[in-house]
Amino acid sequence: MPSSLARRLALLFLFAFAAPLHAGPARPPLIPAADFAADPLLRAPQLSPDGKHVFGTMVLNNKQELAVLDLATGQLQPFHLPDKMDFRWARWAGNDRLLVSLLVQAKYFGVPISSSRMVALRLGQPGATYLGVPQQGPRGDDLLYVDPAGSYVLLAQQASVYDYPSVYRFSLDGGKPVKVVPQKTYVWDWHADSMGVVRAGLGYNGQTAMMFYRPDATSEFRRVDKIHLGDDKDADQLLDQLRISPGSDVGYVLTGKKDGRIALYRYNYATRTLGDQVFAAPANDVTGFDLSADWKTVEAVYWADDRERVNWLEPNLKAHQLALDKATAGKQATIVSRSRDSSRMIVYLGASNNPGNYYLYDITTGVMSRIAAFAPKIPRNALAETQSVNYAARDGTNIPGYLTLPMGRPAKDLPLIIMPHGGPYGIRDTLSYDTHVQFLVNRGYAVLQPNYRGSGGYGQGFYEKGEGQWGRAMQDDLDDGMDWLVKQGIADPKRVCIVGLSYGGYAALWGATRNPERYRCGVSFAGISDVRRQLAYSSDFFYNKKYRADWRRIVKGEEAFDLASISPLQQLGRLKVPVLVVHGSDDKVVPPSQSSDYVAALKKAGKPYDYYSYDKEKHGPTTAANLADWLTRLEAFLTRNNPA
Repeated sequence: MPSSLARRLALLFLFAFAAPLHAGPARPPLIPAADFAADPLLRAPQLSPDGKHVFGTMVLNNKQELAVLDLATGQLQPFHLPDKMDFRWARWAGNDRLLVSLLVQAKYFGVPISSSRMVALRLGQPGATYLGVPQQGPRGDDLLYVDPAGSYVLLAQQASVYDYPSVYRFSLDGGKPVKVVPQKTYVWDWHADSMGVVRAGLGYNGQTAMMFYRPDATSEFRRVDKIHLGDDKDADQLLDQLRISPGSDVGYVLTGKKDGRIALYRYNYATRTLGDQVFAAPANDVTGFDLSADWKTVEAVYWADDRERVNWLEPNLKAHQLALDKATAGKQATIVSRSRDSSRMIVYLGASNNPGNYYLYDITTGVMSRIAAFAPKIPRNALAETQSVNYAARDGTNIPGYLTLPMGRPAKDLPLIIMPHGGPYGIRDTLSYDTHVQFLVNRGYAVLQPNYRGSGGYGQGFYEKGEGQWGRAMQDDLDDGMDWLVKQGIADPKRVCIVGLSYGGYAALWGATRNPERYRCGVSFAGISDVRRQLAYSSDFFYNKKYRADWRRIVKGEEAFDLASISPLQQLGRLKVPVLVVHGSDDKVVPPSQSSDYVAALKKAGKPYDYYSYDKEKHGPTTAANLADWLTRLEAFLTRNNPA
């Protein structure tokens, strides 16, 4: 990487970030909620393989849609996603097609279950091609292989809820699916190599795991019995993200069986023999990796400590990352997408106190051009920097987290917001920009984001400490974070509220219910009030592939444990403080009834509450208008019940 390019990048980023800055008071003015909520042109942009188009999500007519930007003409083509379906993820299939995973609510045996479906879109053409068998089971987006030219894909799907998944070939031009691998008893996960040959299947019978393998497309699958990952019977439950090289029995796998931390290894699939370690993060789990087009060499490995990290093993990409890091002077410069030949990249640049921008980086010319800006009206010197912290829980467990303090105020006796993340398992907060955190800190609150036990990235031991600890030790970790800040004199113990979304919303309702002496109020957006009913609704919502553990055991713990004892709805009599309950009417992850039934019970019991339902909204605010309204309602509720 020429040093001149690094200097040019440094100048570009200097000007790009200097523009919004202006002199301000030590204690910044209140920033309008609408400025925090401002939508960028595209969210989560991804380059096409040829680098000519970018897709991302955008808000159109107050609805989240998918859109494609032509980088040569600037023309934006929106795709209207089907009604009553939530966007999950998308990826390119060739240069002019998109695969889109959608979340729907289906009924099986009369019970509503969250389910995934997949459709294909083509540039320049309206409508979508449905990729599914007629009586599909709950999981419809298990993508095994995408033809590089974008003509077909392989998907594992159930022909009905009574079947195990078979592998089907779907033409992206339409037509009936072709079954290429029939179902096999106990096998739930199929894996293909980079040539589209299905090579392995992972099966589960109770707590026993098994692998079926074949060396090529003409051979029969056979059960492989030799285990070299450990001595326990469920050793293979710790395999994730399998990649098998074509024409070989060797590939790559993520596993934590060596020392409890997930790392990347070479792996022989014929003998199930763990080979050399390719990469391990210094102190955290590896979360993913990229291979070359032929799947024979590793190009990048991903993990997170306080921020999202990447270790580039491909020399040219490594050089470009180093130049970006040098030019951006401590900002988080992340290559989020690249063309197939890596001649064009999309780079995100931001920080915990900077919403950031997306840039298109053309390597051949060294030119960076901004394609999307987050919250451009917010003066960058008005936001507080988040710091990494650690504290001891009551049982001695080290709990990592993040603390953000209001600017221009002494760090003493501050009003505090505890903000647990969603998930809960396998998810975590990082040292990155968070709209809710910065909004509340701008209002004068200190905000603590605990990565409570069970959070992802800290190894198997930390994950397992959260098993069976919903509403128990996981909740203790939040309370202990409050005590830690009070002991340091930073937080006022009489001015604490708990706020969260999704699982964080559950933790907020449960914290206010379980310990009303601690919290002046609780705030839930799309939270859970009845744990048992949520478990019946969606297993995938709580399922973590990294450790292959039974999701009911993870949440419930002992079989005899009564989930009603940790459900805010069933423990309503213990609630003594006001709560704010908010939900989207089209939420497919946590049904709106989790909030509406809870609010009906609150009303009947005469408990203090505020309630609002956003029409046609999903699992959290997806539009600028709804986000601004939600932040405004949150501020008003906190001002009444825990003023800053």
